[in-house]
Amino acid sequence: MILFFATVLGLNVLPAFAPPTWSVIVLFKFHYNLNTALLVFFGAIAATIGRTLLAISTRKLSRFIPIDTRENLTMGGAYLESKLGLKWLWFLLFAISPLPSAQLFEAAGLMKLNLTKLTLAFFTGRIITYSIYATGASTLKDTNLGLIFRNILSSPFAWLFQIFGIVLIIIIVIVIVI
Repeated sequence: MILFFATVLGLNVLPAFAPPTWSVIVLFKFHYNLNTALLVFFGAIAATIGRTLLAISTRKLSRFIPIDTRENLTMGGAYLESKLGLKWLWFLLFAISPLPSAQLFEAAGLMKLNLTKLTLAFFTGRIITYSIYATGASTLKDTNLGLIFRNILSSPFAWLFQIFGIVLIIIIVIVIVI
């Protein structure tokens, strides 16, 4: 379980191109036959710590961004935090979406958003989604559909989806700042 926790934590500190945590949960479940509930729980904790460290690291790197852009990002972050409806949108985004979260945490770090609320929403959402993925993977393990999913997730399309996520976050930040 320590190896699993360290793997998930390390992958979630990476800014891009890491495999999704749910796939690591499934890998450890099948190769080591670990308890699904423990994998989901410790996976969500490790992912949350990793993403928080990513946001903090990105925040510290913001000193290399031009002052005008930093001020705009800070104002954009303040605007997002002032909108109650947007807070619930963030929660729903993490709770029900498999979107890549690295770029969202990088943006949160640059915008100096309150990481406490964000990480709580992330943790809650990841408990839900990891449970669905782990249970679903266990069910599909011995079917042809499981083989189809395995082939799809190892395709270049998965890499393109990561790149798309990065570009999308950049566009969102530019739209908010301008």
